[in-house]
Amino acid sequence: MSSATSATSVHAASPGTKSAGHGLAVLLLAISAFVIVTTEFIIVGLLPSLSRDLGISISTAGQLVTLFAFTVMLAGPFLTAMLSHFERKRLFVVILVIFAGANALAAAAPDIWVLGLARFLPALALPVFWGTASETAGELAGPEKSGKAVANVYLGISGAMVLGIPLGTLASTAFGWRGTFWGLSGLSLLMAVLLFVVMPTLAKPARVKLAEQARILKDPYFLGNVVLSVIVFTAMFTAYTYLADTLEQIAGIPAGQVGWWLMGFGIVGLGGNWLGGQFVGRGPLMVTAVAALVLAVGMAATTLVAGSHAWLGVALAVWGIANTALYPICQVRVMQSASHAQALAGTLNVSMANAGIGLGAIIGGSVILHMGLASVGYVAAGIALLAAVFTLLVARLKARSAA
Repeated sequence: MSSATSATSVHAASPGTKSAGHGLAVLLLAISAFVIVTTEFIIVGLLPSLSRDLGISISTAGQLVTLFAFTVMLAGPFLTAMLSHFERKRLFVVILVIFAGANALAAAAPDIWVLGLARFLPALALPVFWGTASETAGELAGPEKSGKAVANVYLGISGAMVLGIPLGTLASTAFGWRGTFWGLSGLSLLMAVLLFVVMPTLAKPARVKLAEQARILKDPYFLGNVVLSVIVFTAMFTAYTYLADTLEQIAGIPAGQVGWWLMGFGIVGLGGNWLGGQFVGRGPLMVTAVAALVLAVGMAATTLVAGSHAWLGVALAVWGIANTALYPICQVRVMQSASHAQALAGTLNVSMANAGIGLGAIIGGSVILHMGLASVGYVAAGIALLAAVFTLLVARLKARSAA
């Protein structure tokens, strides 16, 4: 975090209670992040059951995923800029209450239109939480530990992104899709109460005009980092979107076991979140390049060794660790590249991540159509290599900015 950001917020807690209370607040932010981002990704695993229950096609149900992602992408930066001056504790509690209500509405939805509304409302709030939670975690921890604090919040975000789909698959079997949304509603409300009780009240951030916040968009170095995030997430989701199909069709994993393989991919990958937080402080661009190279190796190797389940497990572990490490690495890198308006910078990264997610799914689908499923991992690896090379260009932009 920049010193300018730290200076804008003064914590009300006394120095004697600051460390323990703020550490618990960061933990609660991480758990809240898991609940919030799980709400976005879990629906992929619920699509078959809700399409049957509502009497709609799977492709129509799939538009709920597109609705959520594109709402995050388009509305996130504007809403975060508008709400950047709100006191953080109050903002987080309100966001979690919105998620509680929206998930309850989804659980009770009689048709696709009400369910669409229930998905639209939290999609507006998610990027605001994502951007401001990262910034707030860094402020709570202080400049020296800001990278690790952001990584702790991203442990919840990363966990939701890599475990949301397998959790949805398993939950739809155990509780049905309505029961799953009721559970998310209860968890959202619980986290709202806990944050209200535990989180220290932070000084209200100074109100910065939209034009002043948007000034970061004139900085080539910042824009280079944003574009780098798009390339990284495109590489990740070109392959990850179709990982379940790859496991079933290429590796020959029985359909009933695919969910558990995805779960294992996510659990092993969470170690990457810790690694990302540990190493990002040593140079965000360098660490991005290294993680992208490891990601390329893991994605390509998964297809290459698919015939051996033992080696497949090793390749998936390499892929999963690099994949999850890149979540906090990209967030810290983009936020540190911004001279001001860190909350807006963080949310822009979220929006561009969603752009990369959508673009990756499109590229992967096109590769399957024209080259076959077995080629997806190799194409994704090529995009990851492009990301590693692009870090050199961004580094030049940084040198020019410093000069």
